[in-house]
Amino acid sequence: MSTTPVESSGYDNSALAHEDEGYHKGLKPRQIQMIAIGGAIGTGLFLGAGSRLRDAGPGLFIVYAICGVFVFFILRALGELVLHRPSSGSFVSYAREFYGEKTAFVTGWLYFFNWAMTAIVDVTAIALYVHYWSMFDGVPQWSIALVALIFVLLLNMVSVKWFGEMEFWASIIKVFALVAFLVVGTIFLAGRFEINDKATGFSVLSDNGGLFPTGLWSLVLVTSGVIFAYAAVELVGTAAGETENPEKIMPRAINSVIFRIAIFYVGSLILLALLLPYTDYAPGESPFVTFFAAIGMPAAGGIMNMVVLTAALSSLNAGLYSTGRTLRSMAMNGSAPQFTGKMNKNGVPFGGIALTGVLTLLGILLNLVVPEEAFNIALDLSALGIISTWGMIVLCQIQLYRWEKKGILQRPAFRLPWTPWTSYATLIFLTAVTVLMCYDNYWNIVAIVVIIPSLIGGWFAVRGKVLTMAEARVGYTGEYPVVPGIVPPVPFPEHDRTPRDDDGGK
Repeated sequence: MSTTPVESSGYDNSALAHEDEGYHKGLKPRQIQMIAIGGAIGTGLFLGAGSRLRDAGPGLFIVYAICGVFVFFILRALGELVLHRPSSGSFVSYAREFYGEKTAFVTGWLYFFNWAMTAIVDVTAIALYVHYWSMFDGVPQWSIALVALIFVLLLNMVSVKWFGEMEFWASIIKVFALVAFLVVGTIFLAGRFEINDKATGFSVLSDNGGLFPTGLWSLVLVTSGVIFAYAAVELVGTAAGETENPEKIMPRAINSVIFRIAIFYVGSLILLALLLPYTDYAPGESPFVTFFAAIGMPAAGGIMNMVVLTAALSSLNAGLYSTGRTLRSMAMNGSAPQFTGKMNKNGVPFGGIALTGVLTLLGILLNLVVPEEAFNIALDLSALGIISTWGMIVLCQIQLYRWEKKGILQRPAFRLPWTPWTSYATLIFLTAVTVLMCYDNYWNIVAIVVIIPSLIGGWFAVRGKVLTMAEARVGYTGEYPVVPGIVPPVPFPEHDRTPRDDDGGK
């Protein structure tokens, strides 16, 4: 697919194609489909739902449904950007195209922070899952997390085909497990079978305080945890840069998401609420494992635990994949250390992957010092990165919409419905979630206080290098994306601005 979306408009973003040089188009349509279907079915649902059910009660499915609608809007916005110009740099590359180098710098490092924290969540979850089996009780949580990290790190270094295969089969396992739960749970519900000598169905709700036993505010406060359950849906946008014919594959993959959310997320949570009292679910244990153990099928509980262990390994694999591509895009433009742009003969950006792996070692230390709190601390911090990433996706889509209105370019046929109103509504929702996160957890405030000065200092540290590279690079795109020597399709009084002009002339 050409990197020049609509040549007749005169708009040319082909200079950005250098970021994708060296990648192998090794991902197959079946892998992309399963990454889209199973990409977000991970730790946040399989493990996080247990503590959220306990804290917020059966009405949790409402929060999942509301968040799911906005996640679908975000994915449609991402799909529009991908069909505009597929790129393994994904939204970092789009931020560079639509808003300039400074915004790309901030977006890239926030996304890296997101996945670094998510990797800590994943290795912690893996250790918790392994401790489900009593034979591992004597093994320290940190050592299990370390072994998991080394295994997935080495697997990710081989080739994109290995990444795609792991995600393909992991997604199949996750989907199969959820379907199995939905079938068994529906049978128990329809047959009015008792669990632990207690009836199933709506009586479970009426006998335990109704839909909102802990109050509506409790539902609001768990929103950040629910947001984490949908993390990694944006991975399909990064993967689009390493597949053939994304214009055919992406719309089908993205449109399947809304049905996945309705069935797997909302459907599973409704069943969980009708099968067992919300107080039976516990932090640190998958609610699906709790259910199978309660119906007298401990072996099924063990199998389900193996499934959720696979989900956590899959999420860790996805995080290493995504940050490797993001850091390479940044390194090629001076925003990240040069070694993170290194690529091996198989087209794998091993430098960025290695950096993520090294920082995940901090999570191993967290598991050593505070093993009981490691999961929730990392989960809450990662949600900040997720929200900032999703916000940038929507902002780039809004700019794409505005430029079409100005006649600069033409948007692809696959679009976010009801733009710009859905775009603005999504931004308002993400802002509200950020405020709630800071209200609910002081770790998020600490993170913001640390991250903002770090990003400002980081930008000033690399600004000279970034802008020098931008001036030397044919096809610099900044605040007003213009390829040098090519007249834009509509007049821009500032079309002869330099990168340093866009940075305030400093």
